[in-house]
Amino acid sequence: MKLGFLTACLPQLTLEQIVPWAAAHDYDALEVATWPSTGSRDFEASHLDVAALDQDGAEQVRALFDQHGVEISAFAYYENNLHPDERRRAEIAEHLRRNIDAAALLGVPYVGTFIGRDPGRSVKENIAVGDKVLPPLVDYATERGVKLIIENCVMEGWHPDGYPGNLAYSPELWEWMFSLGFYLNYDPSHLMWLGIDPVEALRPYVDRIPHAQAKDAQLDPRARTRYGFFGKTLERDNPWDVGWWRYRVPGLGDVDWRAVVDTLYEGGFTGTLSVEHEDPVWGGTEEKVKQGLIVAHRTLRPLIVA
Repeated sequence: MKLGFLTACLPQLTLEQIVPWAAAHDYDALEVATWPSTGSRDFEASHLDVAALDQDGAEQVRALFDQHGVEISAFAYYENNLHPDERRRAEIAEHLRRNIDAAALLGVPYVGTFIGRDPGRSVKENIAVGDKVLPPLVDYATERGVKLIIENCVMEGWHPDGYPGNLAYSPELWEWMFSLGFYLNYDPSHLMWLGIDPVEALRPYVDRIPHAQAKDAQLDPRARTRYGFFGKTLERDNPWDVGWWRYRVPGLGDVDWRAVVDTLYEGGFTGTLSVEHEDPVWGGTEEKVKQGLIVAHRTLRPLIVA
């Protein structure tokens, strides 16, 4: 098992700045953010222009990572592959294919994304659409020796009422994804607030989890009593502010990391455990984000066998 982090938490930095920092702070791998560059990195990070990557560019990227002894564990392009606007859905699919091409060129084994959802349709209706539009993406990846890994983030902010916006949030839906050829980029933080035991949910599926994310969640049952499970409604100005839980870096929330890592080992996991830093306490500035990554490292490194 290797310890890494998702580069999206440092959107203002370049790979040339992130890779040496990761190496100096004892991280083994990076899950590289590959959203399209839009000129603004405030919300989505673009640390590698996969659409423009050619052989020369790939050699430069390899040299950078090899110089510092760091690996690329996966590419990260988490978007809505069931977007209700078919034109936008096609754009997302096209960029996902460019991710797959770049991964094949660089020898990166995994590309991470979401299933997504059309919020105007029921779950069953979305699954019917997914059964038609998603397998060609899996086939495209498989033909190039790449696996598509789906993070089980709920993406409640994508739904107007805070309901699941990514149909990958439960083991029941994981099994549907697996039937299409996807793999799981397991993240226990989302299971915590859904009331799903992250260890028991993990145990049967480790063989379908080649990559995992390390994010914690801090729950506030008293606030849940006020707002209910789905979170704030009248007081919800930010679609992501549910009011009764928040993400934290590993060690500052309620996830039992010793049990999670032990279960991964027991199931034969040999991939990367990648810190996804979305902690509001250790966020807002480059200095704070880096300190949060150091806190996560202090929590997780002692659990990972050298």
